Amino acid sequence: MDTHAHKTEMRSLDVDPAAILAVIPTLNEADHIETCLKSLLEGDPRLKDISLIVADGGSSDQTVEIVQRLAAAYPNTRTINNPGRLQSAAVNLAADAHATPGTRWLVRCDAHSIYPPNFILKVAQALKDTKAASLVVPMDAVGQTCFEKANAWIVDTPLGSGGSAHRGGTASGYVDHGHHAGFELKSFQALGGYDASFSHNEDAEYDRRVTLSGRKIYMDATNRIQYVPRGSVTTLAKQYFRYGRGRAKTVHKHKMQLKLRQAIPVLALLASGLGLALSPVFWPAGLVPAGYIAVLAAASLFTAIKFRSVCGLLAGPASGTMHMSWAMGFLCETLFARR
Repeated sequence: MDTHAHKTEMRSLDVDPAAILAVIPTLNEADHIETCLKSLLEGDPRLKDISLIVADGGSSDQTVEIVQRLAAAYPNTRTINNPGRLQSAAVNLAADAHATPGTRWLVRCDAHSIYPPNFILKVAQALKDTKAASLVVPMDAVGQTCFEKANAWIVDTPLGSGGSAHRGGTASGYVDHGHHAGFELKSFQALGGYDASFSHNEDAEYDRRVTLSGRKIYMDATNRIQYVPRGSVTTLAKQYFRYGRGRAKTVHKHKMQLKLRQAIPVLALLASGLGLALSPVFWPAGLVPAGYIAVLAAASLFTAIKFRSVCGLLAGPASGTMHMSWAMGFLCETLFARR
């Protein structure tokens, strides 16, 4: 950013940093937390006046030690213990126990993300300008390893995330859901915060309560974050299995219906499973799973050509892992946990 543009941006940010409380939930984030913190706290001098809490859920790696070391350079950063371990519990804890009477805005940050300059101030400014109860932002996935790159290249496409507005979206405006960046603290507390029984999908469940209450959710497409996706099939499968379970819990709690893009992975899993089961006695049934695999293979080939990288060949397996794991999580929660 050139000097003139930087000065113009600083003048446009007229929020009181003392009125902002930022929280980063962590659990074994030693590989990412330093990059995350530095991206959040370097830039506008007023960032050093923001209270930033790292709520750690009991990391067994060096996450806490890294944050404590960085606190020497960023004294407005402190670490607290999150006995609930989950992200939802971490944000609730910050809002309930560490907000002051002067706190107006609660900003949620993700340890797996890399943030643009002055992100926290921009979130608070957008909340102030739009008078929205919640602010969401687009996520642009970026990878470092071969699998992370393939994951990143496919997740922001309709075949990956199903076309979610916050996955690579470019239009600002009011939405019904997105990647959480910040909240008006009074609204967050009035709605009871996150449902801390949710390990995943707590954001969508909260957004449902926001819209039912008549409040607004605004997506600021100008304040974009970079997200580092999971780096292996195993960790990606676990992540999306939990996403699927969380979505099922939200659907059950609010008696909702799945959107088409959410129903497609479930239908793909059921249809492919049925096709495999019937193919020994009725061979055309095998065309269903074969067709699904062909789509994933085509996605791999297209991605490899588009990005001129052999890593793109892993895009299909990454996409299939997301689909099948999400669907399995959704079905397991729906059929078994609900009973």
